[in-house]
Amino acid sequence: MLESVGALTGSPWIYVVVALSVLLDVFLPVLPSGVLVIAAATAAAGTTTVTAVAGEAAPQVPSLLVLTLSAATASVLGDLVAYRLAWRGGDRLDRAIARSRRLTAAQERLGAALSRGGGALVVVARFAPAGRSVVSLGAGAAHRRAKDFLPWSALAGVAWAGYSVSLGYFGGQWLGATWLGTAVSVLALFLAGALAALVVRRPARLPAAVANGTPAGL
Repeated sequence: MLESVGALTGSPWIYVVVALSVLLDVFLPVLPSGVLVIAAATAAAGTTTVTAVAGEAAPQVPSLLVLTLSAATASVLGDLVAYRLAWRGGDRLDRAIARSRRLTAAQERLGAALSRGGGALVVVARFAPAGRSVVSLGAGAAHRRAKDFLPWSALAGVAWAGYSVSLGYFGGQWLGATWLGTAVSVLALFLAGALAALVVRRPARLPAAVANGTPAGL
């Protein structure tokens, strides 16, 4: 993969490929969008390092800033599309969510977090495997307000894209644009995803009033 991505680093098509991968993986979580972002950043960092040492003119390589913006923007757009589709999904989607304990629990936790004015769960879930899909679809199906969900989605997209690009860049700087550098960076991304999954799956604490059987607002 690294060689294939390296062949794209001299072309603006790398941004299109990254954006499409990130955009679509909200519906197809099996797409290796994070791996692709890391590989592109690693290849760019490795090329920059080689040319700097050789004293040659730097070739056209992906701008890390543009790469980050491409990934972040595609992430937010994908979340928005999933959110709107789930919003309009109707009874069929509601029944599908009701049959899944994972989706139901995520929807309840997300609703509680957004109602308290805190959407950190949206940011954390962006790093968890399929967490982005669960949160975006859950927010839309529950008809959560866009102004409560989308700002946190934007923050999640920027955080995820910045983290992924940073992993690829520093991995390429320290270990070179090799399979080892890419593998170490991808492992760090997977470890962050595993930790995020643990946080997302942790049972939410009920407010004291609800736990004591007192109706909320009384």
